[in-house]
Amino acid sequence: MKLAPIALFVYNRLWHTQQTIEALQKNILAPESDLIVFSDGPKDFSESKASVLAIREYLKTITGFKSIKIIAREKNNGLAQSIITGVSEIINQYGKIIVLEDDMISSQYFLQYMNEALDFYETEDQVISIHAYIYPVKKTLPETYFLKGADCWGWATWKRGWNLFEPDGQKLLKELETKKLTKEFDFSESYPYTNMLRDQIAGKNNSWAIRWYASAFLKNKLTLYSCKSLIDNIGLDGSGTHCSKTNKVANKNDVKNIKIEVKKIEIKENNETRSIIVNYFKNQNNVVIKILKYLKNIKHAFKN
Repeated sequence: MKLAPIALFVYNRLWHTQQTIEALQKNILAPESDLIVFSDGPKDFSESKASVLAIREYLKTITGFKSIKIIAREKNNGLAQSIITGVSEIINQYGKIIVLEDDMISSQYFLQYMNEALDFYETEDQVISIHAYIYPVKKTLPETYFLKGADCWGWATWKRGWNLFEPDGQKLLKELETKKLTKEFDFSESYPYTNMLRDQIAGKNNSWAIRWYASAFLKNKLTLYSCKSLIDNIGLDGSGTHCSKTNKVANKNDVKNIKIEVKKIEIKENNETRSIIVNYFKNQNNVVIKILKYLKNIKHAFKN
């Protein structure tokens, strides 16, 4: 099995980057893996420059991998452009890739799972990617299963998969609406993915991930998921450029010992698991609605 290179995208969060690297170093396949770190340039020449330079000094100290390459961008590309161009560069060279951002703590078996799944499904055209995170649903899930589309928290793909990425959000939205697929795209109207895509088109967000999901979804492609997360996102604390304390969808999980077996399963979307995730989204939305109503009542009480 030829191991896929790891592409890690970092910007200005030193502590988060250190945690991500240290977890990766503990992976059983780390010494055999090539690590390529994309360091985005500073937005200005004051505070962000100092943070970026601190990150780059730390990156020079990294050990524990077969090879380490640091690509330091001179200008600030932003997360979306950094990932789109970086993934394209690596995928064209290696043919496959494992992708992480600077706030993702991985299981020590993360690289093993990703590489085994990449190898197992390499020639299955219906499978576009592998994903290492799943929402903390309470019901028991199959060890591995497929869902339609693609995802962004610890993922991997092949060149044939990434070739389907469509960067034009307007084109994606038009096709979703023309084919009347927005309800399905939104997981039975349980999560506002279509609105996220509209916001990307309007410049209200710069998400590459919503376009990756839409690209895979419209091509009727599948992503392999696992019953337990091999990734814990530590960046949902308001520290990231594209996150806030209010959009947390993940619980803190101890993922370090999670191990998933890759085995042959039917290559089709698991409708039962999809329904479980739909219910999870709906329950999350109900909690948010209750909080908003509670805050509204408090505000009303103070006015009186």
